[in-house]
Amino acid sequence: MKFDFNIYSSFLLVFFVHIMVYAFMLWRRGIKQERFSDKLLGTFLFLAALYVVPWMTGFAGWYRPNTIYREILFYTPFIHGLFIGPLVYFYVKSLTNYRFQFQKKDWLHFVPGFAYLLLCGVIVVVDKVVLKRYYLMDGNSDPDFDDWYQWLQNISIIIYLLLSISFYKKYKQYAFYEFSFADLANLSWLRNFIIAFGIITVLPLLQGLLQLVPAFSNLNYVGSWYYFFSFAIVVYYIAINGFSAVLVPLRKLLFEPELLLQYYQPKLLTAPQVKTEEAEFEILGSQTSSGLEEWMQTITTLMQNEKLYEDAELTLSQLAKKLSINTSLLSKIINTGFKMNFNDFVNEYRVNAMMEKLVAGEQKKQTLLGLAFDCGFNSKATFNRAFKKQTGLSPKEWIEQNA
Repeated sequence: MKFDFNIYSSFLLVFFVHIMVYAFMLWRRGIKQERFSDKLLGTFLFLAALYVVPWMTGFAGWYRPNTIYREILFYTPFIHGLFIGPLVYFYVKSLTNYRFQFQKKDWLHFVPGFAYLLLCGVIVVVDKVVLKRYYLMDGNSDPDFDDWYQWLQNISIIIYLLLSISFYKKYKQYAFYEFSFADLANLSWLRNFIIAFGIITVLPLLQGLLQLVPAFSNLNYVGSWYYFFSFAIVVYYIAINGFSAVLVPLRKLLFEPELLLQYYQPKLLTAPQVKTEEAEFEILGSQTSSGLEEWMQTITTLMQNEKLYEDAELTLSQLAKKLSINTSLLSKIINTGFKMNFNDFVNEYRVNAMMEKLVAGEQKKQTLLGLAFDCGFNSKATFNRAFKKQTGLSPKEWIEQNA
């Protein structure tokens, strides 16, 4: 197979091969561990790798006239921007919901992409099989780079980028209410992925805008190469970090946007021992309310006696289930009565438990990190941040002054 190796084709070839390898590894892990998010990211990387093929092979000499390679590039669709947007959106959804699977309606998002594939198939049949000459394609330019298709896929990608950002914002609101492992639940990798995808989205727009400026209207083939090179670098970043990202505890992430409603809807507070609806009253934020005080005492007793804070994956829903109340009501009790969110509320117990261990001298038998894990923390960074927030001192400083 003819391939002219030069600085332009070789650089893109290196990125193409590496991205393909990561796509394969993600598919393999996704199948082996039943992680749908890995399968989606692997597919995204595969299509992103194909995206650089025309420029990579173009600089390798494949677009030269009267070659079989030129025919391959013209009649084979390598640019699949109409698939990329939906894949990113569903990747975001799958990361925030461990049980996410495609429903029938979800496939509608991919109809435009399949329609383009069908169009490419029709062109091949008509030109190469029926008429055996250029007819639906002019033979001078690659259909993947037709203006109408480029703008259509750019619009599609922008729409799905905005949908992904909106979905992630809703998830972060939910995570703020629901999880006691806020640092992990925020999914920093997902945020970085959306930013990286945003850069990919902006790049072709910048290229298009530059070509509207007279000085850049004749942007040559070499000039456009820098866009594809930048695209390959960003995708390579996504590949490396997407494969190595720590996404635990995934099984606890079961987010759906409608779950946010349970935190927004006004609820009524009933004292633990009261069962009749007539005894219900609204939370007004007053700590002198007998119902609020009784609930606070019930929650405190449960947390202390059962040491629920030692569960590093404790959620608001779990605690609400133990108390036989809804999550919205529990969230309001904690925020109104204890004057803190659920994550800080649980971490306060963890820090207090840690200080008890330090006073008892357990740090002489076990590492600080090991003690922190025993108290329910899930990482060194989370432990240090929570400890300093509550005490104003680092763990080592606190030991020097108190232990």
